[in-house]
Amino acid sequence: MAFRQVTIVGTGLIGGSLGLALRKRQLAGRIIGCDRAPALERAQKCGAIEVGMTHLAEAVCGSDLIVLAAPVLPILDMIDRLGPSLPTKTLVTDVGSTKADVVQRAAKSFGKNAGDRFLAGHPMAGKEQAGVEFADADLFEGAAWLFTPLPEQNVHAGRGGEFIHCVEKIGAKVAVLGAPEHDRLCAWISHLPQLISTALAASLVDEFGPDAPVLDVGGRALREMTRISGSPYSMWRDIAITNRKNLGDVLNKMEQRLAHIRENLDSRELASEFELAHQLRKIPGRKAEGR
Repeated sequence: MAFRQVTIVGTGLIGGSLGLALRKRQLAGRIIGCDRAPALERAQKCGAIEVGMTHLAEAVCGSDLIVLAAPVLPILDMIDRLGPSLPTKTLVTDVGSTKADVVQRAAKSFGKNAGDRFLAGHPMAGKEQAGVEFADADLFEGAAWLFTPLPEQNVHAGRGGEFIHCVEKIGAKVAVLGAPEHDRLCAWISHLPQLISTALAASLVDEFGPDAPVLDVGGRALREMTRISGSPYSMWRDIAITNRKNLGDVLNKMEQRLAHIRENLDSRELASEFELAHQLRKIPGRKAEGR
């Protein structure tokens, strides 16, 4: 058992799934959830936590691992609140979707031993549905879990290394990269796809109305492209705010690409775009996927 007592702050899809995963693989003793009372009720009912508490200071007392499983702006606020007050032996980690602000805030709030006390992380797993009702003990199987070190931090040492071992035990694939690199990468591979899906779904509603059976007529391709448009704004608002520059850059490049396609609908350049796009799926070892 890696951790005697774990507090998960935020018992939604990710926090709930982590609780279920730790319990399933016996990687934690007591698991405490911290959230609003109705959310805690649901988390206890599905077995993600054993005890629910609504007050942060009470919920983290005595825990050797604290997981901040909330949107990015509340994570930043909790880092400010917890950093000066927690025992130095307690490890705090997060699951925020952007990392530059998190790393900067943690380095400041946790002081000279910040590298021993805080581990910035981001599991690349999720669903378009929010809430612990959709939590899954196997959600992280095969998913990447990205860690972004604080200055001069060895993420594989001490308590941080123990948590990374737990992450591997629940089936995730660990990768370590710098916070700026993480935020730029995720702007392309995670945040942009969400905004494209949102824009497409919103455009369809504008064009045909909310009750038109466009998904049924459009088939699998359209359903796949609009599936994540149902993701909650509350999470994506914080991502947009904390990764605004990277998102602005990638949206600008995407707009330019779409404009290039629009201007070349009747030329050989359109074929060139398809040929370039096909290279993405020619990576050695990747299986072809049917539509």
